[in-house]
Amino acid sequence: MNINIELRHLRYFIAVAEELHFGRAAERLNISQPPLSQQIQSLEANIKAKLLARNNRTVTLTPAGHMFLKEAYQILSQVDAAATKAARMQQGELGEISIGFTSTTPFMHKVALSLRQFRERYPDVSVHMHQMNTKTQIAPLQTGRIDIGIMRNTLLPDNLQHRLLFRERFMLAVYDGHPLLERVNEGITIKVLSKYPLVFFERDVGTALYDEIIALFISAGVSPMISQEAGEAMTILGLVAAGLGISIVTESFIRMKIDGVQYIPLAHTSVHSEVWLVNHKKRQNNPAVERLTDLLLSNIYS
Repeated sequence: MNINIELRHLRYFIAVAEELHFGRAAERLNISQPPLSQQIQSLEANIKAKLLARNNRTVTLTPAGHMFLKEAYQILSQVDAAATKAARMQQGELGEISIGFTSTTPFMHKVALSLRQFRERYPDVSVHMHQMNTKTQIAPLQTGRIDIGIMRNTLLPDNLQHRLLFRERFMLAVYDGHPLLERVNEGITIKVLSKYPLVFFERDVGTALYDEIIALFISAGVSPMISQEAGEAMTILGLVAAGLGISIVTESFIRMKIDGVQYIPLAHTSVHSEVWLVNHKKRQNNPAVERLTDLLLSNIYS
């Protein structure tokens, strides 16, 4: 059966079915009565069913008309709902976002603030967080499995681009009573640290931070004495608190309140760890991603 029904046919039929009067329905639709009658007749011929019983005085719904009216309401309701969803999607109020993030990202104040504000403003957007180190974010960014990545500075392929979110100073994490606490006023340099056991990220976990911290030692002309390695930031600080070594971390670690751990600024180094927002150059982001990106950048530079 080849049926060609337009939405206006449904609206015309609903108006007549509700008014049960062609004249009033035509006035309500702002059209003349003869074209309205012709459209209803065309609709009935198209679907091969009598929807209205009419004579010179009355218009009533047939059993088929009652059923068709109920279905027509549902169809128009679905169309309206689809239009509303499309408009909200265009405004970034609906949709999904997949975000890659490093283990320290939740402790970056302005990033955490942006994510919380976004959830409050756009509760109908589904945000999917995927923890992965800097270098393992690159492949899913290229394939589209994640929309944006929050990562440390690293070498990116040509099809990815970055925007700087902020720079973090390097800090020294030590346990209570550590001898270095007595030398804070003198300024603690990288060369001094080569004498102390170091708790460090595993190479395949904190890839960018690992490379950056090793570069600090190389630039100072010394080698680190790595005594322990761990895969999680909290584990590293826990090992520091247990007295198994010291660690070089970034400022965001300070927000991790671990009993027995104190933080000391490093002296005589202008090197910072950069935190980037990374996305694909050519893939068009959905509007919700753009909303979150704008929020992240506005909070970082506020």
